[in-house]
Amino acid sequence: MELSELKKPGVRMAIASASLFFGLTLIFILHRYYSFYADFDQGIFNQVFWNGIHGRFFQSSLSSSLSTNVVHDGDVPEVFYHRLGQHFTPALLLWLPLYALFPSPATLSVLQVTLITAAGLVLYVLARVHVQPQIAALITASYYGANAVIGPTLTNFHDSSQLPLFVFSLLLAMEKRLWWLFWPLAVLILAIREDSGVVLFGVGFYLVVSRRHPQVGLATCCLSFGYMLVLTNLIMPLFSEDISRRFMIERFGQYAEGDRATTLDIIWGIISQPLRLVGELFSPFWGTLKYLLGQWLPLAFIPALSGSAWAIAGFPFLKLFLGQGDSVLAINIRYALTVIPGLFYGTILWWGHRQRLHQSQDINTLAPRWPVNFRKFWVACIALSVVLTFMSNPNRTFSFIIPDSIQPWVYVSLPQRWQHVREDIRPLLVQVPDDASVSATTYLVPHLSGRREILRFPDHILLRNDDRQVESVDYVIADLWQLREYQVAFRRDRDRLQQSMTLIDQMLGNRSYGLKEIKNGVILLQKGAESPQDKIEAWRAFRRNVDSLLRPPA
Repeated sequence: MELSELKKPGVRMAIASASLFFGLTLIFILHRYYSFYADFDQGIFNQVFWNGIHGRFFQSSLSSSLSTNVVHDGDVPEVFYHRLGQHFTPALLLWLPLYALFPSPATLSVLQVTLITAAGLVLYVLARVHVQPQIAALITASYYGANAVIGPTLTNFHDSSQLPLFVFSLLLAMEKRLWWLFWPLAVLILAIREDSGVVLFGVGFYLVVSRRHPQVGLATCCLSFGYMLVLTNLIMPLFSEDISRRFMIERFGQYAEGDRATTLDIIWGIISQPLRLVGELFSPFWGTLKYLLGQWLPLAFIPALSGSAWAIAGFPFLKLFLGQGDSVLAINIRYALTVIPGLFYGTILWWGHRQRLHQSQDINTLAPRWPVNFRKFWVACIALSVVLTFMSNPNRTFSFIIPDSIQPWVYVSLPQRWQHVREDIRPLLVQVPDDASVSATTYLVPHLSGRREILRFPDHILLRNDDRQVESVDYVIADLWQLREYQVAFRRDRDRLQQSMTLIDQMLGNRSYGLKEIKNGVILLQKGAESPQDKIEAWRAFRRNVDSLLRPPA
């Protein structure tokens, strides 16, 4: 981009949008991490990266605790478990040198914000291929104001954060006919995750049906579909049985019989049950409609009118709508990013077609004939999208402003939260040696995950080490204050609180662990240690307090 281009209003607006997005999301995501709201998945990825810089690529004891061997067969988590059996994510190796320079979970959060921000700048350049600067800038602002972009940014690090940047870059390479760049980017997209081929398949499908580059499109479809089949049926099973026994059954088990299924089984099940297929596409109806409206809102609903958007985003939408579980229609988590490239590129093409058709630069002339000033309507849609995103409190990022529950009331203020972190959590965390094995509650896991041996409490305290020996962890650290504050409104926190207290009582009762420290509900146990009487009394007092809260009213 030339220097003179940088001075134009459209470019300035795009850069301003990117800068505002980067600055605010970086502040909020780092606050989320340092205030101990980042949770288990942040710990998984940090441990994967930490093991990677020590030559143990894609190994994770935290991932092992989620494996089918542990979940379904009752096995013990292993420190040498390869996560590639759950999710095949070789693209993460690109960022390993950066992590080696700054080995911290916070580095991953900064990386995520940077990747998603950079994707918006590439989107602006892509839009300028087809539309005038004013529309390109609004499309870019729509990207940074989209709930499906902000929400997945303000969460734990995830592999899908690479997707918008790689796909927008691939589409730009296609527009410029830079095939030497197009195909490496296609490979990178496939390397993001085992199911990212669905997004690439949508691009190939569009290239075929639009007749722009039908041969490239057909090759792209064959590459993506073939890769997914070979990967999920032949390569991933070499690492573990998770893809067939856990992930396919959990997400698409309604199309299969038995307790395991391959991708081929699921595809056949979908094809052979057309009535079930139609039912799943529109069920739940209002939930699906709400999800579509949320995705379309920042673009002023133009993607709903764009055939190109449906062609590219249709397959990622299909994958979401055919799945089961609450997460498939959750716009604040990583799955929502899979449809973003198709919706935004389809919108670019729609405006580009209108611009060529009407030979006009005025948005209101090019827009559908609605009785509104369309530019103002579009800006209002972006603003509404941002407001709704904020009000939804994505991934508890704004819990210091917005209550987590109104009835019953659950709100932890900013001073209260930071006092708990400063006075209760950090003094106990520093007492856990860097080379010790540890089991920690969910929100403590990321901060301790830069080690070989770590599990989540109260789920696991036993693991299989590198010598293939099963041992209990050296330390247990639990933030029961967090669970106590939230249990009144959230059943899962209530259950975990009860399980944690029961297990701690057992560990203290059989003296397998000693109570090393307790500070306002944060508990530190050490294997084989003695429990000072004053610590035991403090524990009993805390337990009586929690019991009074959990006891149903008379």
